[in-house]
Amino acid sequence: MHTLILKGSPRKSGNTNSLVEIFKNEREKSGDKVVDLHLYDMKLKGCIACRECQKFSDRFGCPIKDDMQYIFDLALNANLIVLATPIYSWYCTAPMKAVLDRFVYGMNKYYGEFGDLSLWQGKDLAVITTFGYGINKGPDLFEEGIKRYCRHSKLNYKGMLGHRHLGYGSKFMDEEKIKSVVEFADFLNKGC
Repeated sequence: MHTLILKGSPRKSGNTNSLVEIFKNEREKSGDKVVDLHLYDMKLKGCIACRECQKFSDRFGCPIKDDMQYIFDLALNANLIVLATPIYSWYCTAPMKAVLDRFVYGMNKYYGEFGDLSLWQGKDLAVITTFGYGINKGPDLFEEGIKRYCRHSKLNYKGMLGHRHLGYGSKFMDEEKIKSVVEFADFLNKGC
């Protein structure tokens, strides 16, 4: 089993990463090989909808020269892809959005002569998120977008683990959050 965790938080020691570290350790304990990437450390550009990638049925095919080819290769070798992001303005952070936009074209060859070809069809995808507003005021919109994204890309949506932070003056991590991360990792171990 291979897991790819795409971390979209600008803060390496922030709330999202505190959840991801526990999750990663649990996956590795079960024998999973885990690769995690901090997207803010990578050179990533947004999709320009040139559709050059649609000319290839066997590869990513994007003409933009940045780190997306590396991410694409890791995603193709993963059984489980985890999107770990704080919620900013009711959606994921900018580098995560850039990756999602580039994947939707480069992984799905629906927009050219190949018709219904998804290079990552059947892969599992899950979300780990943190947010400041309530669960029905931000992460719910992101989750709905990801569910649609998965249906479109023929991915298996496995669920979302989300935790709210009540503010900069409050402690984020507690035993309840740790327990929920362990349970989420265990759930994905059984279901993936």
